[in-house]
Amino acid sequence: MNEDKLQQLNIDSKSKRRTQRPFWSILIGVALVIAVALYFWWPRASDNVRMVKGKTTVDSSDVKSSSRDSTNSDVVAAPANSGPVEGSVLTVSGYIINRERIELSPRFMGTVKWIGVKKGDAVTNGQIVVLLDNAEYAARLNEIEGRISNAKVGIEKAKLDYDRISELQKANVESKQLEDNARLQLDSAKATLKEVEGAKSLVETYIDWCVIRSPINGVVLEKLVDPNELVVPQSFGGGRGPSTALIALADPKDLQVEIDLNESDLSKVFLKQKCRVSPEAYPDRNYDGYVAEIAPEATRAKGTLQVKVQIQSPDKYLTPELSARVDFIGTNSNPD
Repeated sequence: MNEDKLQQLNIDSKSKRRTQRPFWSILIGVALVIAVALYFWWPRASDNVRMVKGKTTVDSSDVKSSSRDSTNSDVVAAPANSGPVEGSVLTVSGYIINRERIELSPRFMGTVKWIGVKKGDAVTNGQIVVLLDNAEYAARLNEIEGRISNAKVGIEKAKLDYDRISELQKANVESKQLEDNARLQLDSAKATLKEVEGAKSLVETYIDWCVIRSPINGVVLEKLVDPNELVVPQSFGGGRGPSTALIALADPKDLQVEIDLNESDLSKVFLKQKCRVSPEAYPDRNYDGYVAEIAPEATRAKGTLQVKVQIQSPDKYLTPELSARVDFIGTNSNPD
């Protein structure tokens, strides 16, 4: 009886072997999932291609180099205009400058009463920018106008005396000498009036000089004085003297590139030579230009010659005193 029960509890050896088929099925399934994930994750060139109304466009902002992690080579993006310019014989760097810098100075010593501009303001030709104190000249003008009135009265009196003596002389009552003296008195009174009128014109000129206007359409580069400050036409000869200039102006549409050219490259440059100007701050922007000036004298210490290239049609991207690259185009033969 006990043996029968033990026989029932005994497990067949074939039943002990667990099948391995489910294990391999799970392993293959995991491998397939990983393969699908890698397929969609791996970047392809077609990922950056989009269809817009039947046209194929490439999104350049999403383009990535698949070899950026490569240890064999490094890829560096170059500027848009880093390549050689067609026909260029020389490439140098210089600084953008205003062709003319105008500093407005007073014609006489005075005090600034009002200044209506600040650095960076745009001004037009004839615009009032500074007023000097004209109180002294206004007082002189009132004085001179009184003298003119007196001179006119003197002329009237001298004319009456001359007419009266002239009639008496015709009647042989007065002598010819008295008539001549009366005529000279009349001429003297007229000369006095003319002299005083001249003084009036001078004072009016000084008053007009107290109103300082911009001579060009341009931009204020510097404001050199403030209200109530003493200014003079020229310095007294010291660093602590009164200011000699009021404001500095320049035309932002009249720009040049100033270059110190090595003497070894001088043969490649000539007047009116065409150039291409590229500001270092905006290397993708190019401007046409030409050689406007070649200095008549070199700098011995540096072995250079100053050359100025006029920029044609400058815009807001060109800022004076910033650097720029200049490509000189053409041969070394002067067309002139």
